[in-house]
Amino acid sequence: MQYRRLGSSGLQLSALSFGAWVTFASQVGRSVARDLIATAWDNGINFFDNAEGYANGQAESMMGDVIADLRLPRDGYCVSSKVFFGSASDPRPTQKGLSRKHVTDACHGALQRLRVDYLDLYYCHRPDPDTPIEETVWAMDALVRQGKVLYWGTSEWSATQIREAHRIARHHHLHPPTMEQPQYNLLHRERVELEYAPLYAEFGLGTTTWSPLASGLLTGKYNDGIPEQTRLGHEGHGWLKRMVLGDAEAQRLERVRRFTATAGRLGVAPAPLAIAWCLRNPHVSSVILGASHPEQLLQNLKAVELSDGLDDAAWQQVRAAVG
Repeated sequence: MQYRRLGSSGLQLSALSFGAWVTFASQVGRSVARDLIATAWDNGINFFDNAEGYANGQAESMMGDVIADLRLPRDGYCVSSKVFFGSASDPRPTQKGLSRKHVTDACHGALQRLRVDYLDLYYCHRPDPDTPIEETVWAMDALVRQGKVLYWGTSEWSATQIREAHRIARHHHLHPPTMEQPQYNLLHRERVELEYAPLYAEFGLGTTTWSPLASGLLTGKYNDGIPEQTRLGHEGHGWLKRMVLGDAEAQRLERVRRFTATAGRLGVAPAPLAIAWCLRNPHVSSVILGASHPEQLLQNLKAVELSDGLDDAAWQQVRAAVG
């Protein structure tokens, strides 16, 4: 495993991390979750990602129980939560968003569910149009000063919003956001590569990116249709299918078919190849993996070797395939 600094901070995260989105307490039960986290830990992963909104908080509870059961040393791993969507099935106004109240209540709830005394990373899961950014920055700073959060950041914020949060923090001598958690894969590149480009040097922004496989699209398993026993075919994941395929389904699938054909010519599996491509970006601090069984996770971990093992000519073929 490789380890990378979280932006300009001193925190070292595994280049590949493991997250619970749409799997824990949804697709997998406690036994499989235990095997997945054990496999991740045994292979050097030290960052486990979660959020209050994943399975209405049940994903955090499952992860917390499993980590406690495995007796992982608290100083050896990092765990995150994210605040915005709420954990209630039908949240009231004070149970969602980025107000000082919900940011604080959500942090306490995550601490209890994850069975920890502090969160290593705490993200604002989306920008909140109903809450001034200044209020959120003050709330996050308070949690850092109380020792309940070590590093705070954003997820899917615009560069303008991130820059405003830094301006407020600098003006009031508060802790600024350290990292952003954006979607990043071969089919979704503009924000990480273009919009955030000035922020890496300006603020030392770190990124913990999600969906390196575009929710499984880049594995090639949807090239000929959507099987029922898959993430996009899962009952209740229609919203995810719309998000991944969008209005340009035929065009996107054609790009994926070209990519998987290129992977075949290179003699590698498409999944670790797609993940390795994300790792080659020096501004990526950690790539968050998802998996529903340990074998899948083990295959994806091969991306670390691939990122340095292929020559420039191979990566040019990959870029040409996806356009």
